[in-house]
Amino acid sequence: MRSPNFIEKSNKFMKENDNKISLWSIGNYGSSGMEDGFEGDPQLLCEHKHAGDVLDLQFLDQDRIVTASSTGAVTIFRNHQNSQTISVSQRWARAHRYPCDNAPCTGVVCSSPEIVTVGEDGRIIVFRADQEGVIRVIENADSSTIHAVTYLRTTEILTVNSIGQLKMWDFRQQCNSPSQILSLSGDRVPLHCVDRHPNQQHIVATGGQDGMLCVWDVRQGSTPFSLMEAHSAEMWEVHFHPTNPDHLFTCSEDGSLLHWETSSHSDMPSFLQGGRNNSMISRSAMAPAGGNQSLISTWLSGDSSKGRLETTHMLPSQTLSVNSLDVLGQCLVCGTDGEAIFVNRQVPV
Repeated sequence: MRSPNFIEKSNKFMKENDNKISLWSIGNYGSSGMEDGFEGDPQLLCEHKHAGDVLDLQFLDQDRIVTASSTGAVTIFRNHQNSQTISVSQRWARAHRYPCDNAPCTGVVCSSPEIVTVGEDGRIIVFRADQEGVIRVIENADSSTIHAVTYLRTTEILTVNSIGQLKMWDFRQQCNSPSQILSLSGDRVPLHCVDRHPNQQHIVATGGQDGMLCVWDVRQGSTPFSLMEAHSAEMWEVHFHPTNPDHLFTCSEDGSLLHWETSSHSDMPSFLQGGRNNSMISRSAMAPAGGNQSLISTWLSGDSSKGRLETTHMLPSQTLSVNSLDVLGQCLVCGTDGEAIFVNRQVPV
C-alpha cells in the first residue's frame, strides 16, 4: 500500500476464469473513524481479469502493479487514473515452470524498475520493467519451493523456503549460490513470509507453518535470535511498520491479525540499560517513536511472556483465514478467505 488506494488479491479458491485484481479506495486517508477504527466500506474503483490465482502482488510505482500468478506468469498492470481503468502493460508468461507444466510464481518484490520473483520451481528471476527480456535467472536457487522474497539491501535479497531456510542472495556475485543460509533448528518447518526491519536491516522477521514469529540477526549465527508463539496455524504475512518499526503485524490461517508492539518500562534509552536481555526500544523524548532506534533492538530480545512485547488482536472477531495485510501510517488493511476487506484507520502507532 503506497497511497489511500490499495489492491486486493482475488480469493485463492475462486475458479481461474473468475480471478481478478481490484483497485479500491478507502476514502479520506487518516480521517477519524468509529471508536474501533472501522468505518464505511472501501469503494471499488476498477478491476481487471487475472489468469490464475493471484499469489502475490506489489506496487511497482504509483501507476503500476506487479502480480505473481499460479500459472507461473509475472504481469505488470497499469492503472489509468484519468479513466479509472486497469490494463496489462507487460507480461512474462510461464516465467516459472516445470519441464512439462506450469510452476506457480509464489512471490514478488519490486524496486523500480527492477522486479524479482520466486516460485515453486525453486527459481529466482530478475526483470526490468523497461525491458522485454529477463535480466537474470538463478535456475536452481532452491531444491524446494521458495515461498517469499524481499529486499535486504539494494543488491541483496532474502528468500524463505519450504524446509525452514532463510537465504541471502547478493546479485553482485556472479555465482548462483546464496551468500548465507540460516535455518530453523530441529524440524524443517516451512517458512511462508519474510520482512526486514526498515532501519536496522540486519533484523529480519519470518513466519511459517507452525505460526511462530521468528526474528533473525543475519550478521551473526545461523538460527533465529528470537522465537515467539504467535498464531495457532500458518502465518501468511509479516510486516514491520515502514516508519515506526517498533510495531509489527502478522496474519494467519487461524483468522487472526496481530499487532506486535515493543514496550519499555523505563524512560532510559535501551543502550544505557545494559545487557542484551534488558535491551528495549525507548519511546521517550530521547528516542521518539519513528526516530533513531536503539543500538540493540528489542526485537532481538523479544519475549512476550516477559512483557517486552505487547500483542493486540486487530480484528473485531475471529474470521476465516487472513491471507494478506499492509500498513501505512495509521491505516491497516487486510483481506480474508471470506472475501472480506478490513480497513482500520486508527492503528495506534
